[in-house]
Amino acid sequence: MDDFMALIELKHIVKTYRIADMDVPVLKGVSIQIDTGELVALMGSSGSGKSTLMNILGCLDRPTSGEYWFNQQEIAQLSADERAILRNRSMGFVFQSFNLLPRASALENVTMPLSYSATYISDREARQRASEMLSRVGLKDRMDHEPSQLSGGQQQRVAIARALINRPPVLFADEPTGNLDSHTSNEVLQMFEQLNQEDGITIILVTHDAAVARHAQRVIRIADGLIVDGDADSTLEAAGKK
Repeated sequence: MDDFMALIELKHIVKTYRIADMDVPVLKGVSIQIDTGELVALMGSSGSGKSTLMNILGCLDRPTSGEYWFNQQEIAQLSADERAILRNRSMGFVFQSFNLLPRASALENVTMPLSYSATYISDREARQRASEMLSRVGLKDRMDHEPSQLSGGQQQRVAIARALINRPPVLFADEPTGNLDSHTSNEVLQMFEQLNQEDGITIILVTHDAAVARHAQRVIRIADGLIVDGDADSTLEAAGKK
């Protein structure tokens, strides 16, 4: 991997929480590199540190020590406000629970992040962009539907469109199929693959599920706060035995 291609680079990331009078180490020196245009699975069991790592990658938290380079900018020690600006401008998020506004239409849910954008966008342009994103994820005929009128898979597609409305270079998907059946899960994961291949969006899937990780080009496995060496095939094989 060439350095100039790296979108994300972590160097010796440590995260320690202070609980009562004890220091509890969660990440113990994590170093990884993710290149522009990759579809990567960050895989680990409950308690492995993957959620903490996801929060640091997504600028929801910052490390105790170490360096985090995002798009060639060192961001580990940014303030909360600075992290929020970077998140809004450069990162999209999809979660297990779809987090949609229940009384808003699909179109209204997708336009919501634009109201927090640093760049002014007219209502007409916002609706046009949201309409294009919903068409992109196969929901052209569901734009006026509220979440209760949509299936789980359709709700997750709305969430994906919302995550991409600001055109971020990277999308974080945290257990994105956790509330979906296997057939719908495959449809959503194929959507991620399509967005990665056709739009060049860097996608990081956070999962404990080997079936989800198989959709990635590369698997990064974390256990006990450390990155576990091994290629993707051996990682998936080991995970499948758990």
